[in-house]
Amino acid sequence: MKLVGRKIHGGKAEGEAIVLDEPFGFLGGVEQATGRLLTHKEGNIAGKVFVFPSGKGSTVGSFVMYDLHVKGKGPAAVVNETAETIVTTGAVISSTPMVDSIDVSLIRDGDLVRVDADAGAVELPNVREIHAVSSVVDVGDGFIMLKRPSDAKSYPGRWSLCAGKIERGERPADAAVREIKEELDIDVGEPASSLEPIMVREKDRIWVVYPFLFEAPGAVPKLNGENRAWRKSTVEDLDPRELVEKTAEAVRELYARKG
Repeated sequence: MKLVGRKIHGGKAEGEAIVLDEPFGFLGGVEQATGRLLTHKEGNIAGKVFVFPSGKGSTVGSFVMYDLHVKGKGPAAVVNETAETIVTTGAVISSTPMVDSIDVSLIRDGDLVRVDADAGAVELPNVREIHAVSSVVDVGDGFIMLKRPSDAKSYPGRWSLCAGKIERGERPADAAVREIKEELDIDVGEPASSLEPIMVREKDRIWVVYPFLFEAPGAVPKLNGENRAWRKSTVEDLDPRELVEKTAEAVRELYARKG
């Protein structure tokens, strides 16, 4: 799986990922003699691909990065969602490959990561890329949510939209229409709205999901056995804790695009 971002400082590196889910400051955030993190998370960044949303803190952090590099305790590369001045400067003076504009939620601790900062690319060679569709089917007084089986290979027991993999050579919109017919026995026409693909990480897979909204007023689904139950929902009653990841956000945006 290759993620494409933006070159901040060139170079290439490969290593195991260590990931933080919050902004990081090198000054006070890492032990300069060893590369050991001094945050809520234990770990050591020496020789690792260090992944975090963005930098923060004092400008002295840039020189901490340089000092780590001189001592051989710095990261092999840095991957951010948003580059800011402190970490950018530190990457330049320490000759550390750095890429930003990457969704860091797609990278996990221990992933093998190959960074080609010259191309602004981050490769996860042990992570599969799967293209799928996920559709809101609006029946007039709500839209259809489906209960996944407890033994499903993907997101067991969660509630989801009508979803499925895109077949080879199939257009995403055609795949969405096919899945709705197969899973719900509902015929739909052209989508009322759609979004750019959303990427979601699950174990060793990244789902590249194409969201759609279709209108089928008055339709009543007939399940094909792939899902355990269905219910009507509204945007207001969605609870992200019981849903497939990023479903609630996609539904809201689809309705906003519909107008």
